[in-house]
Amino acid sequence: MENKIKTKDKILLEAITLYNEQGIQNVTSRHIASRMGISHGNLDYHYKTKEDIILAIYCKMRNEMSESYVTRDPEISAIGHFHLLIQQLEEFQYKYRFFNLDVLEVTRSFPNVSKIIQETFIKRKETTIQLFQEFISSGFLKEMEPAELQRLEHIIRMIITFWLSQREVMTSYNFSEMGSMVKSIWTILNPYLTESGKAEYQKAINNHGVTTISN
Repeated sequence: MENKIKTKDKILLEAITLYNEQGIQNVTSRHIASRMGISHGNLDYHYKTKEDIILAIYCKMRNEMSESYVTRDPEISAIGHFHLLIQQLEEFQYKYRFFNLDVLEVTRSFPNVSKIIQETFIKRKETTIQLFQEFISSGFLKEMEPAELQRLEHIIRMIITFWLSQREVMTSYNFSEMGSMVKSIWTILNPYLTESGKAEYQKAINNHGVTTISN
């Protein structure tokens, strides 16, 4: 059993590497097996289809990010926690960049993966809105109608989901350095922050910067 688990993990790691390098549509299970130096039958024993591989990778991704959503330093404010979260989300984009670049193809081609993605979006929406409601109760964010708050969360979710895709398409824009996604999200939020919220945001920037690279 131990060897099987190790092999399954190695397959996923190699698949992530190849998908990041070449894109999902250009990589088959035979390419992954060849790169690993194992038979296609060996790989097929663990993952019967391409969707099985992508589903396993997505579950791995979701588990990693779920930890970031729920793990919170009690000494850090809601704004500080959100700032660290979006830093990790941007870094996460590059770790699994194939998924963000090919998310439309994934949702169209792999129904089982698409279903779990939609379930994840619902959970992330609920968690983020709860966090924004904490911003309001802490005096960091101006009072907002529920529909307006949901629209704000939706805009930010679109930025996160399609950040790498827009970079590929909108090449005339210069927001490509690490930390640009974090800055863009705060640009959206800043007009809604109170004075104490802006002070707390500046504190988060001073303490943590805009990327996790130097932390």
